[in-house]
Amino acid sequence: MSKKTYLPIPVQKALRQLGKDISDARRRRRIAVKLMSERAGFSRITLSKIEKGDPSVSMGSYASALFVLGMSDHLAQVADASHDIVGRELEDESLPQRIRSPQSDKGESNE
Repeated sequence: MSKKTYLPIPVQKALRQLGKDISDARRRRRIAVKLMSERAGFSRITLSKIEKGDPSVSMGSYASALFVLGMSDHLAQVADASHDIVGRELEDESLPQRIRSPQSDKGESNE
């Protein structure tokens, strides 16, 4: 019995699109399924699952497929803080309204 992975619909769509993009990139480069799977270090079945956007395939396998296609540099941008608009807005909300100078001891004189 196989374990069914339940994901939100937008995530499912994103994985299917990623799989299609990987498949298109492989075919544009004229790389056969057998050669691609050998270079990436996984089976042809795994590549087929990747190209369908199967969520049960490890992220490492997706990363290896992108590496073979010369596209692994895009992975570093997936959760890049410079693209995290919501995170930056939340951080800005918690910034203090004003900054006070440190208080000096009351017993000291200002000479």
